[in-house]
Amino acid sequence: MAFVHLQSLLSRYNARFTLTITRHFASKKGNATQSGLWNESELSKAKDWLAKFDINSIPRNICSISFSRSSGPGGQNVNKVNSKATLRVPLSSLLPLVPSILHENLRTSRYVADRADALVIQSDEARKQSANIESCYQKLYKIVEESARDVIPGETSEEQKERVKNLRKAETEARIKSKKMHSAKKSNRRNSKYDD
Repeated sequence: MAFVHLQSLLSRYNARFTLTITRHFASKKGNATQSGLWNESELSKAKDWLAKFDINSIPRNICSISFSRSSGPGGQNVNKVNSKATLRVPLSSLLPLVPSILHENLRTSRYVADRADALVIQSDEARKQSANIESCYQKLYKIVEESARDVIPGETSEEQKERVKNLRKAETEARIKSKKMHSAKKSNRRNSKYDD
């Protein structure tokens, strides 16, 4: 009903708008299926990149920082000092620095501001601006690292491989034992002395 009313209002002014609704779901299951789209060389490059990735890998000159008044407890300091830090990282500057496998995951992050096409990270945990700036950069590092770990498949350790092998062996033995018991039960029925 409201949509029809909106259409009539828009048609009065001869305005044309396109409404696009996009829903992003943050699920690891959805990202796991994307790994099949990448070839082995891209995956190995991404694994190498992740192994070398640290907090200083993202240059600070691509980010812009703004400050505002913080909220919550803190007395007069909260009311007077602009200690809350807001870090904006344009995706156009960040995406060339990370492997292409991560692009979709970063674009659908909950920290993305669609209008600005940037990651927006805030921190007002500390009373000082400098501590809040460092906290923002730490959060940025964690966001990129978590998105990488969600998409890039990890290596299977030797003990994990051994554990899976032992579980399969135990499963096979249990299945064979069950089949033998079932077979023995049926053969006992056939060879029964009490048949009429």
